[in-house]
Amino acid sequence: MSENPSQTPKPDVNYGEELILVVDDEESVRAPIVQMLKHLGFQANPAAHGQEALEELSNKPYTFMLTDIRMPGMDGLQLIQRVRGEFPHIYSIAMTGYSKDYKYIDVINAGATDFINKPFGLEELEAKVRRAILERNIRQELSRLSITDALTGLYNQRHFYARLQDEIRRAERRKDELSLILLDLDNFKRYNDTRGHLAGDELLHNVGEIITTNIRQGMDSGYRYGGDEFAIILVDAAEEVTRQIGERVGKAIEEECGLGATMGYAQFSKGMTPEAFVDRADKELYRLKSEKRMGNTA
Repeated sequence: MSENPSQTPKPDVNYGEELILVVDDEESVRAPIVQMLKHLGFQANPAAHGQEALEELSNKPYTFMLTDIRMPGMDGLQLIQRVRGEFPHIYSIAMTGYSKDYKYIDVINAGATDFINKPFGLEELEAKVRRAILERNIRQELSRLSITDALTGLYNQRHFYARLQDEIRRAERRKDELSLILLDLDNFKRYNDTRGHLAGDELLHNVGEIITTNIRQGMDSGYRYGGDEFAIILVDAAEEVTRQIGERVGKAIEEECGLGATMGYAQFSKGMTPEAFVDRADKELYRLKSEKRMGNTA
């Protein structure tokens, strides 16, 4: 006797975290599909046509959309194309009872993840949605790994410049403040030479955790800029707030790692390029490190 799919949740997929929109102009079709999805453990809501679907997607954190293809007004393929452009994080599965009228490649080219023929049963629906979730999770993980520094857990330098460019555009558009901190560990080479590279790697890992813990979650972002250099992008942060966060990070590094850190600060000015923005922080960092070296030799 086969087990009920809703009673055998798969450990690598949390159905309850997914919010699925079911779009079909026939209530007699969309209502049962919504109930099937809820029976499997998903969150699901209905929409009767393309425009209603777009409004729903704008107002709630949907992760997936199942849409009929043949609908009056905006058809399913047009809706999928709109969703791909406006909500790229939402994955779509196309449904149709007229499979001979549509080619699979056309559905995929429109932006759908998969295609399912109506009528379908509970097990087929679960298989399609589950496969789409797994494919999405793999893509997201590969994307995350490509922008993450494996040692520190922070974003890498490549992502730093991409994110900085995005934040500059947003700051100019919304006239928000934008700040940058470049951070360099003091005497890291000596630490590495005397204690060994494994200890040095552990220290860099700890610094990554300190930065992550001490910046504003959901607003600021930390990066390993290279070697023992780090960067922090602070969104909507005045100079005073930026320096408070920098001092907090520096104090934690000194207390937990036994090393000092030098920081260069920069506030964004209208028309400034990412390179000029980084250069401003870098020059202050270099100036402060030079002053420290001169103080140590005095």
